[in-house]
Amino acid sequence: MTLRALPACLLAAALCSALAVVYSSHIVRELYSKQQSVEYQQWALQEDYSRLLLEHSTLASPHRIISIAQDDLAMQPPQLSVHRLVQFQGGQQR
Repeated sequence: MTLRALPACLLAAALCSALAVVYSSHIVRELYSKQQSVEYQQWALQEDYSRLLLEHSTLASPHRIISIAQDDLAMQPPQLSVHRLVQFQGGQQR
């Protein structure tokens, strides 16, 4: 390699390095943008999940279930006179 070719090679290496820095900066910015988007989606999904948990606990409350059973389905607890006690003795039913 001659002395004249050395500055040209150094200039080409510097240009390639500068382009690589620009390209890597661009990639980093794109990835950061995608990360922000995913974090926003995670936040929205967590908010929906919290809302669904609250709705589930409201719908599954014992008071609401008893109210629906009595009012809508006309269900009543069995009368004490209907209860029978079954005892097992020695593996056979009496």
